[in-house]
Amino acid sequence: MRAVRRRGCPPFPKPTVVGIDDWAWKRNQRYGTIICDLERRRPIRLLPDREPATAQAWLAAQPQIAIVARDRGGSYSLAATKALPQATQVADRWHLMANASHAFLDAVRKSMRQIRSAIGAAIVDPDLLTAAERIQYEGYLRREDADAAILVRAKNGASIKQIVRETGHSRGLVRRILRGQRSDVFRTRESSLEPYLPWLDAQWTAGLHSGSELWRRLKSQGFRGCLRVVSEWAGRRRRAEKADTSSLRRVPSPRTIARLMTTGRDTLSKSESLTIAAIESGVPLLVEARSVIAAFHAMIRKKHDAELDAWIEHAKLSLVASLANGVIKDRAAVRAAIISAWSNGQTEGQITKLKLVKRQMYGRAKIDLLEARLIGAN
Repeated sequence: MRAVRRRGCPPFPKPTVVGIDDWAWKRNQRYGTIICDLERRRPIRLLPDREPATAQAWLAAQPQIAIVARDRGGSYSLAATKALPQATQVADRWHLMANASHAFLDAVRKSMRQIRSAIGAAIVDPDLLTAAERIQYEGYLRREDADAAILVRAKNGASIKQIVRETGHSRGLVRRILRGQRSDVFRTRESSLEPYLPWLDAQWTAGLHSGSELWRRLKSQGFRGCLRVVSEWAGRRRRAEKADTSSLRRVPSPRTIARLMTTGRDTLSKSESLTIAAIESGVPLLVEARSVIAAFHAMIRKKHDAELDAWIEHAKLSLVASLANGVIKDRAAVRAAIISAWSNGQTEGQITKLKLVKRQMYGRAKIDLLEARLIGAN
């Protein structure tokens, strides 16, 4: 250890293109900053925290830097703007693509009520629920009543502060409900029978309605669940055959719906295709949001920055307006990400290497030893 520390970090040539990102000393508690020379493809400095002032001080001492690649966080943007106002900031393309995908997922979550109506699952028959799902459904009804009470108070002119005081809910929860951002939609739980449902449906259609016999045959196929799970499914299936067609259907999770809507139709099963077709027909705003996200991804892949302003105007009127607002605040860096050859992928790779080095020392190394091992070894 002493020999490694004595060797330290050799002096590095003055960089002109750098990447900057944070890394975790301890996840969700303490973070540091790594700075990489993107032209020479090597890390050149570790900073003990991710405060804007710390990054600003280091960048200000390197006035020759012309390009700063960073993530979408505001702290490094602020530091680079103050320290190097003449430098070009480049947003990370991977984060831009991920932000767009998350924006579409949020749009799906906000549209779950309309989705349930579109696929015919707006009515829940409690008789078709299992015991665990019935408890979940009762909690859902209580939250529905609480949401309705908050909306009524807001419609009558009550302020958020007054609603918080009267209902006892947190300010953040009240704000999400008033903005329509609480997607608390009841859906049946995933079960261990999911991979075997097609086989079970075929056996049921063939006339095998005994839960115990179905369970014994499933065990020979590798099913590791208990008899109760299969018997519960069989009982539910019997009740479902006596119910009307408007009763509960299985609604996929928002994440599953977002994945299916952005997957090629030729790769979907028949039931998945029918579900997505019903959603597209019943929730046209979600189809528009998908086209907006697809246009954003295509713009980044094809490096067509001329389409950015028109895309922003279109996106501002869609369900992914939050993404458009974020792009507006960081427009110059986003445009640079579209047309520039530089991005922060190298820095992410160096962070992976840093994590390996840190874990080899059981996470107990101080920053000088980390620098000596990560940077001095290059």
